[in-house]
Amino acid sequence: MALRTARPHELGGHEPRAVQKALALLEAVARLGSGATAKEIAHATSTPPATAYRLLNLLVADGFLVRIDDLSGFALGRRTRELAGAAPAADVDYSEVIDDLRSGTRFGVYLAAYTGGRVRLLDRDPDHELTGETALATHVHASAIGKLLLANHPDGDALTDLRRFTSHTIVDLADLAIELSRIRATDLATERDEMKMGRSAAAVPVRDADGRVSGCIAVIGRTGRLDPEDPTLVGLLRSSASRINL
Repeated sequence: MALRTARPHELGGHEPRAVQKALALLEAVARLGSGATAKEIAHATSTPPATAYRLLNLLVADGFLVRIDDLSGFALGRRTRELAGAAPAADVDYSEVIDDLRSGTRFGVYLAAYTGGRVRLLDRDPDHELTGETALATHVHASAIGKLLLANHPDGDALTDLRRFTSHTIVDLADLAIELSRIRATDLATERDEMKMGRSAAAVPVRDADGRVSGCIAVIGRTGRLDPEDPTLVGLLRSSASRINL
């Protein structure tokens, strides 16, 4: 599969250098996580903004990147995932685990990794639209996925902007500390109308080979239909999470 960014009339005839830059941008998106902005990607790769914007647009056009729903950032695209799929398979194919979980619940199921103190969505539910993905990644105090990250990977910088999304968002540091302590004690993060009215979620940790929390499996659904503390649902999440190493 060729990386179709070599376009002399658009890249000024510097194809090898352009390919290197394009690959660096892809690596930066993978490292920064879904929702990384063009400015963040340019800074992370020491690329002039104009060059970064041009290459990002080419990568989107060729399917290696996608713009997230609100157009404020980028995520890895289908063709990049296809390239990753050509690599030797891991011991556990998490896609099978996630597909099994989806077949057993009517809610949206998502797999996220925690990389560099950021949320990175590895698997989005194709049958359930996830709005506010950028906010989920940047304001981690307001979602089940993000609170599980905070509980296990404390980062003071993440707590400098406790934005209030709804009247239910926890924005008091003392209250948030109590919430994070509860999450650590139960290995369960919940969300009820905190990032968006009418949306609830539950998230349980996924661990690496050394037992460290490296990500989570989450279900997201409509408040009133999804009970984040439903024992059957939580048990299903824990069973699935135990089959995955990230």
